[in-house]
Amino acid sequence: MDKLIAFLKDNKITEVECVISDMTGIARGKIAPVDKFIDEKGMRLPESVLLQTVTGDYINDEVFYSLLDDADIDFVCVPDDSAVFMLPWTVEATAQVIHDCYDRMGNPIELSPRNVLKKVLKLYEDKGWEPVIAPEMEFYLTKRSDDHDLPLKPPIGRSGRPEAGRQSFSIDAANEYDPLFEDMYDWCEAQGLDIDTLIHEDGPAQMEINFSHGNPLALADQVFVFKRTLREAALKHDVCATFMAKPVTDEPGSAMHIHQSIVDKKTGKNIFTKEDGTQSQLFLNYIAGLQTYIPQLLPLMAPNANSFRRFLPGTSAPVNLEWGIENRTCGLRIPESSPQNRRIENRIPGADANCYLAIAASLLCGFIGMDKNLRPSTPVSGRANESRTNNENYLPVTLEEALMAMQDSEAGIEYLGQSFITAFVAVKQAELENFRRVVSSWEREFLLLTV
Repeated sequence: MDKLIAFLKDNKITEVECVISDMTGIARGKIAPVDKFIDEKGMRLPESVLLQTVTGDYINDEVFYSLLDDADIDFVCVPDDSAVFMLPWTVEATAQVIHDCYDRMGNPIELSPRNVLKKVLKLYEDKGWEPVIAPEMEFYLTKRSDDHDLPLKPPIGRSGRPEAGRQSFSIDAANEYDPLFEDMYDWCEAQGLDIDTLIHEDGPAQMEINFSHGNPLALADQVFVFKRTLREAALKHDVCATFMAKPVTDEPGSAMHIHQSIVDKKTGKNIFTKEDGTQSQLFLNYIAGLQTYIPQLLPLMAPNANSFRRFLPGTSAPVNLEWGIENRTCGLRIPESSPQNRRIENRIPGADANCYLAIAASLLCGFIGMDKNLRPSTPVSGRANESRTNNENYLPVTLEEALMAMQDSEAGIEYLGQSFITAFVAVKQAELENFRRVVSSWEREFLLLTV
């Protein structure tokens, strides 16, 4: 705690927000006065926190008590001194500290998303490898509204008008929200978030923020904090920021593209590249792993019923697992780069995914491909076929189908543990049941007086 205590005292912190990520990616935890935080050196939370749905409900009792102690005991949350972030928007000097979850014997809690990512990273560490990633986060800015039945609308910009039409890569359109983005950049800098480029995407008031490449755990922490930071900056300027995968009808969805490569820890060289600068066999194995296992672990990248509205043929979100050089119609794009920077861009995950779990799933699929020496399909040079070209490597088309595939995934159970697979599927099935109970505006519009 010495490094952490010194940080808190140097920055005159008076309150500490002690947080963990639940399955959805919601920050759960406690707010403590700094002296109490230092004295207790962490916090305790009920195990059930990790089995909450996005609505705050819990999974059915039978599965609940098969995973947890009948008494719903506490687990121990230990602060990570490398995951401490100032909260620039608070009145009092406040720090957010991300914690790791352990049982009373000191064993990592298997249901914790951050622990899932650490488990996957340990597979690479044991091989002497180190993954390098760079996430790209897409999101929409929208008008504030308290009526959930009304479609979302773009907010009013500096010109006094909302956006009209598609404004992809428009500088002027992005500048409409300059005051908000200035706060966002200032707050990210104050927190040490390594964000890079801001891009206006296809949709009205749809943007993308790129993160600089680096360590997967550190960047997952940064994405986790960034989502909250952006929402706070948006609220300050009387608009909303959403990371829903498909928030607006007939507009592009929002993705979390994950660039990934692997370096040898001893040599520092990219294992995707051979000595002569050409692609290595491990590179091809990694792609094959993504093609083979993404269908089994897709809910970790597309966790909500809304996530699957983004996967539409002919849109900017590929619904295939083809791969190709500089080919954005492929689910797996290989950007042009130098041999040392050879990487794969996984374009499947949605912006709504839990960043720890989406990154863990992508890295795990690639690892298994290398470990099992799998072979990929032939690369696509033209427009990728958006249909199921390979019956063994297709994307499930609904969350229900994807959850069934994940529940039966031998690889998922072997590498992530039966308890985690059971818990995650149960949480998402409970959410899906909740979703099905709601009658939509489409049903009222087209069925009310016609059927």
